[in-house]
Amino acid sequence: MNDFHFHTPDTLEEAAALLAQYDGNAKLIAGGTALTTLLKQSLVQPEHLVSLHRVKGHDAIEHSGGALHIGALATQRSVERSETVKQHAPLLAEAYRRVATVRVRNVATVGGGIAHADPAMDPPPSLLILGASVKLLSSKGERTVALADLYTDYYETTMEPDEIVTELEVPDQPAGSSWTYIKYLPRTADDYATVSVAAIGVLDGGKVADVRVGLGALGPTAIRATALEDAVRGTTPTHDSLHEASQSVLEIVDPIDDPRGSAGYKRDMSAVFARRAMEQVLGVATG
Repeated sequence: MNDFHFHTPDTLEEAAALLAQYDGNAKLIAGGTALTTLLKQSLVQPEHLVSLHRVKGHDAIEHSGGALHIGALATQRSVERSETVKQHAPLLAEAYRRVATVRVRNVATVGGGIAHADPAMDPPPSLLILGASVKLLSSKGERTVALADLYTDYYETTMEPDEIVTELEVPDQPAGSSWTYIKYLPRTADDYATVSVAAIGVLDGGKVADVRVGLGALGPTAIRATALEDAVRGTTPTHDSLHEASQSVLEIVDPIDDPRGSAGYKRDMSAVFARRAMEQVLGVATG
């Protein structure tokens, strides 16, 4: 770990000003569950570390205007346990419940997880299909970015070096929808997934009125399986039709070899788990 200057601003505005002042040579730390590991491994070597531990507020979880508004300093555990989240977006509560361990979730923040941009994290596929967006603050002002436009590559986003995530906005889950978040874990229950899938389904008269599928750990970012959704929407779902439609995800995933599985294995499992997720949310008996 390299030496660095440690700053403790009292507000997000002061933190943004410090990021702008040090122009790419500073890193934010909130929960620190990811950054401390990167620092210890010298994968990042900032000259300045800007801590948010003295910043008050920005951790509320509220609902208004048909959407959840989650402060960036809310812990991931608080999202998991929030009755407000469970009422309006139960898929999201489940996705956060599956992150690592309780000890990690008690410290890790919502904003930190979003900014970290790890494609194997649990929440992004669910946030993607729920149409989430993030509010960003810098010394130049504020802006809102759809989560679908935020991630660009492994651990990379469209955020500027002096921008801070201040809020996560998540539209209500569709009324009457079924949902699931499934992932394959090759080692322990707190590990990153080899493959993960978030799905939402709505049936009307036996036909698919709405279906949304998000994939995780299968490329440099979370992936929305729009071709699969288009193939299924408006149809009467069966095991065979969902099996056929799920093959379309093979064209959009781009996994890599790692200790959790080979790229080829992950690619094959992407279609299997996409089909299983759709069977669950569309009420189709497993074939």
